[in-house]
Amino acid sequence: MAKAILHMLSTLKHMSPFDVNMALDAGYDAAIPYTNVTLDEVTALVQDAMFSRAPSAALRTGIFFAGRDAVLALDMLEAAKKALLKPFEVSLFADPYGSFTTAGAMVACVEKILRDKKQRELKGAKVVIYGATGVVGYSAAVISALEGAQVTIVGYSGLERVAKLADEMCKRFDIKVTPADGSTPEQVRALLTENEIALCAARAGVQVLSKDDLEAAKNLLIAADVNAVPPLGVEGCGLHDNGVVISSHGALGIGALAIGNIKYGAESGLFKQMAASDKPLCLDFRHAFALARDLV
Repeated sequence: MAKAILHMLSTLKHMSPFDVNMALDAGYDAAIPYTNVTLDEVTALVQDAMFSRAPSAALRTGIFFAGRDAVLALDMLEAAKKALLKPFEVSLFADPYGSFTTAGAMVACVEKILRDKKQRELKGAKVVIYGATGVVGYSAAVISALEGAQVTIVGYSGLERVAKLADEMCKRFDIKVTPADGSTPEQVRALLTENEIALCAARAGVQVLSKDDLEAAKNLLIAADVNAVPPLGVEGCGLHDNGVVISSHGALGIGALAIGNIKYGAESGLFKQMAASDKPLCLDFRHAFALARDLV
């Protein structure tokens, strides 16, 4: 049988060692990194990989899109799809900075706890996302909105940047997302009190919500955090917490490692799907969320 080869394209200076390890552990025989890749180079790289193997070996070839920009990764994925030609089709997978699998895991964990412990559905729930201008927050916002949640995305440098991002999300995915400014602690707390679910995807080592913030949010049902570096993003929410009470009002916390376990399974699972599939696959945040749902 032909070797399973994964070509890993990143817009950054380095390819993520995390993703390389994941791919090899998932069953690929070789994972070859390409760095500083631009959008206009994708077609040539994909076709070079595609035409170098017989059609019978095409399905043993995968292309992975990394980097740190969700929109650019999706654009690269689309360019790669257009570059494919039957019967030489290869499989494609985008997960920039692990954001699609991390966001999918976060939303899936929230949905599970919300349903099991609060008897509520994600559809119609009021969700605020802190750190939404980052790649994980962006992806979580899109997934949540597509599932019917009322989503507010928060920026920390004024309203202009986050408003532009919200407009781009709405146009690209035909969803409704509301931008908000969280430049001050008072604004962060005010937004928390207005919502039922808080997704914290800020930079590592940044505390987003304090215990006082949580106590002020009487309507808060769940706070989830993907930051595993102290101080954690949600004060009082442990790394392994998965539905633990974190406020006197009964808000539940979901910690970074509880989410991370599902994220790990989702990324590994999608790599395995791609390596073993009998037809070409094209995987993005939708597939990451679907698999994360199964895993929780």
